[in-house]
Amino acid sequence: MPRETGTEALTRLAEERVDHRFKGLPPDAEGLTVAELAAQRRNLFTGGFSTPVLALSAERLEHNLALMEAYAERHGLAFAPHGKTSMAPRLFQRQIEHGAWGITLAVPHQVWVARAFGVERIFLANELVDPAALRRVAAELAADPAFRLVCYVDSVRGVELMDAALRGAVRPVDVVVELAAGEGARTGVRTEAECAAVADAVAAVPTLRLVGVAGYEGEVPRADTARVTAYLRRLTALAADFDKSGRFAGVDEIVVSAGGSAWFDAVAEVFAEIPELSAPVLKLLRSGAYVSHDDGHYRRLTPFTRVPQEGALEPAFRLWAQVVSRPSSEQAFVNAGKRDAAHDLDLPEAQVVRRDGVERPADGITVTGLSDQHAWLRTTGEADLEVGDWVGFGLSHPCTSFDKWQLIPLAEADGTVVDYIRTFF
Repeated sequence: MPRETGTEALTRLAEERVDHRFKGLPPDAEGLTVAELAAQRRNLFTGGFSTPVLALSAERLEHNLALMEAYAERHGLAFAPHGKTSMAPRLFQRQIEHGAWGITLAVPHQVWVARAFGVERIFLANELVDPAALRRVAAELAADPAFRLVCYVDSVRGVELMDAALRGAVRPVDVVVELAAGEGARTGVRTEAECAAVADAVAAVPTLRLVGVAGYEGEVPRADTARVTAYLRRLTALAADFDKSGRFAGVDEIVVSAGGSAWFDAVAEVFAEIPELSAPVLKLLRSGAYVSHDDGHYRRLTPFTRVPQEGALEPAFRLWAQVVSRPSSEQAFVNAGKRDAAHDLDLPEAQVVRRDGVERPADGITVTGLSDQHAWLRTTGEADLEVGDWVGFGLSHPCTSFDKWQLIPLAEADGTVVDYIRTFF
């Protein structure tokens, strides 16, 4: 049986039946396909949705996609946004339609999801040493000449394990040496001399092909502009040194990759300084949180606060919950908690209250804690809050917002739900 194409797989998502797996959707929608429910264009507030329900703004999502597409193009960067943020194939498709070179991923399961939905270029920002996963990667490369995967290596031992698992593979796996962001940082080779040893190990085996260098500046200890810039210049110098020594002989392009969501302005600045090398340089940015942005961690860290002339991302998530208890004038509880809201970096932020179709600012309302299924609200005298009110919350950290919801309504500003975003965690 021929393999399903990415387009066919995306179409099949729309044919999935709405049922008990999906939180917050209208009870009377059970049994409809996702496409049938989307075609009804129900309103998030009057169309039978139940709380808690997470919604993604259609307008803000489109703004963020277009903004980062323009930013990458303006700075001469290729873009492989980190897919682990959303694990949503429909968003992968939108990102690629907005100019992305491919999708960055972190673990084998994520690669299988992306491949099932037709992603042809994957940057695996991790060293892959699991034999079963490597054999499947080799099979994917053999079956699809258009498929490209680039993977980290950060140790001679890792190279040995990869080579052992890939013996007999039809195509070599492209790898980049990961330079650690400093002592005490996460993964990566600590010194340039060790990087050279890893590169030599790659050159000694037929199953791997060295195509570049990479790193993650978000792990720079005590990160500030000077330290991040210094690390990125070490990374680009490593690429130039490898090229001068002939380590990239025979490659069509040299990959130099970095860029999380907090320092991509520094990446753009330093990558612009890369000298001419023996082959064209693929300057690959990997920021992922931009797609939804947030109302906390990334709102504080986004580089657009340092370069406001470049534009501004917009938070696209809002979690709606309902007041289910108002035991005193100083306290209230809504029916959304740790199972529904990101809470690893910041607590949710109460933003608006809806009652009888009227929306107003959530003045005097602060989230003080989360239980599994409740948020604890502290209220002051200015808080006008009653049992039954809907409260809209901003969330901090997109990665742990997406992963709590399998089917997310995509809603326009007036509440009209125009689509549903399926996630695979």
